[in-house]
Amino acid sequence: MAQLEKKLDSSLVARTTKSVSLTSAGEALLPHARKLLELVDRTPDVVAAANEGLTGRVRLGFSGPSTNHVVGFLAKEVRARLPGIQLELSSSLMSYVGLEQVLNGDLDIALGRWDALPADVESRVIGYEELVLALPNDHPLGDQDAISLRDLEKDNWVVLPSGPGASMPQRLHTLASRDGFIPRISHVAPDSATCMVLVASGYGVSLTQTSVQEHVYSPGVIYRKLDAEREDTELQVRLVWKREDQNPALAKFLEVSEQVQAMNGT
Repeated sequence: MAQLEKKLDSSLVARTTKSVSLTSAGEALLPHARKLLELVDRTPDVVAAANEGLTGRVRLGFSGPSTNHVVGFLAKEVRARLPGIQLELSSSLMSYVGLEQVLNGDLDIALGRWDALPADVESRVIGYEELVLALPNDHPLGDQDAISLRDLEKDNWVVLPSGPGASMPQRLHTLASRDGFIPRISHVAPDSATCMVLVASGYGVSLTQTSVQEHVYSPGVIYRKLDAEREDTELQVRLVWKREDQNPALAKFLEVSEQVQAMNGT
């Protein structure tokens, strides 16, 4: 006590030969001292919870409107099952950007679509989508239920940015190459919502996916199936994380995401 009083440069107790009582400074410090003692008593439990992944932080990146529904449901389940985990969300990240941020440590995990992934990440498929064509609603082929990519050889194309493993630009060039042409790129849109605005405005057509069709508001755009039976018209939606990440909270997050996936039958 004497050492504490010396450090604080204040008397905390008043001493007489018959009694010891708290000074006004001691009275002010008492409730805080009790809290400190309670925290000391709780320290083993706090550390154990962190080591078990019951508390901590997980930073998740995703592409925005086309995956909002997936992230929203997953975040709700994590909040209910792991209330001690702080889930930080970063939206409007293209898949290749999310992958880069996982690799450099800015994110713990990313949700997106990749056709190729580096060896130092782990991934799990959590869903599937189909490629579809987005056309302005006055397009000459708009009355067809399904359209061959070859029939759009002379059209301009609006695409998303290309990056390492990015599925959409790569799929367009792969499919077009099989049909014997190189797509004429008129605009590179920063995200799917902007891409659909450009399509609606007549700047070109676009290859996109069913989640954009279902979840991105796009007046003036019509969606049509690809008239082709090709295995690579299917898109895998994945979670990716760094293989050597030792974050216990991430491990618990992945455990819950797998349970949610099983619950949904995906």
